[in-house]
Amino acid sequence: MAIKNIVETVRDTLAEEMRRDERIVITGEDVGPRGGVFRATQGLFAEFGPTRVIDSPLSESSIIAVGIGMALHGLRPVCEIQFADFIYPAMNQIVSEAALIRYRSNGTWTCPLVIRAPYGGGIGGGLYHSQSIEATFAHFPGLYVVAPATPYDAKGLLRAALQANDPVLFLENKKTYRLVKGEAPDSQYVVPIGRADIKRRGSDLSVFCYGMMLHECLKAAEMLAVDGVEVEVVDLRTISPLDKGTILESVARTSKALVVHEDNQSFGVGAEVAAIIAAEAFDDLDAPVLRYGAPDVPGVPFSLPMQNFFMPDARRIAESMRWLAEY
Repeated sequence: MAIKNIVETVRDTLAEEMRRDERIVITGEDVGPRGGVFRATQGLFAEFGPTRVIDSPLSESSIIAVGIGMALHGLRPVCEIQFADFIYPAMNQIVSEAALIRYRSNGTWTCPLVIRAPYGGGIGGGLYHSQSIEATFAHFPGLYVVAPATPYDAKGLLRAALQANDPVLFLENKKTYRLVKGEAPDSQYVVPIGRADIKRRGSDLSVFCYGMMLHECLKAAEMLAVDGVEVEVVDLRTISPLDKGTILESVARTSKALVVHEDNQSFGVGAEVAAIIAAEAFDDLDAPVLRYGAPDVPGVPFSLPMQNFFMPDARRIAESMRWLAEY
């Protein structure tokens, strides 16, 4: 079983699926001979050629529009947005076209489109290369939003996305690209979209997270274990649709819940998870549902000290865990 980082896993999975299914094509800025700004498509142009790995103009709206057209005509396009921050010029194409095609056609048409977008901060990218966009796009039914945090999940969820018949926004946390390594089996497994995963079992409180925050939460949980507090860490993996069953079952076991994400705290994924718990697991709770996210400022600062202040980390997450455990 191979040990890979996440960017290697994404690249290898794309190659495997392109060999399996000749309908899969890739388009985006610099995805061709250069192999993408993060080298996630490196080598694919040489293997599959310019008709299947297509460098696009610097126009996100046209990247998605072309992808939608491809999907409607029998292909299975993978559209790369070089940085998630630049996805907004394609907003109308994604939420008013791709996400609505099945619904507006009464099921006659589908849109098998994968949109890959590197997101998140902590790499010194500043305001325009660090945004978290998941909450914005999770608001729109008809669009799947997934955010794997490990190589195993990245491979399984990407394969699931490439086989889906509806549009999938596949979010790749930039900080995890080369920092996080793990097993990515050679088998053709699929991780189902819409299913969370318990990465650490615990009995004293539940923590729900995704992306880079999974790894910070796991570190924080080990800090509390020294004091005898056992934290259950649940990796949501899919933002839309949320796995309500796993969320509610975990809270029923532990009676306390914390939601962590690196996006701004207000109006985020954490608010939705907290609302689900409050509405459907109120009788299981022994404490308020807590959220911990980034401060509500317009963007991730470029200054390293300010960036570190903005980004949730294991130490501060552990403080929230400890407060909740002692409530």
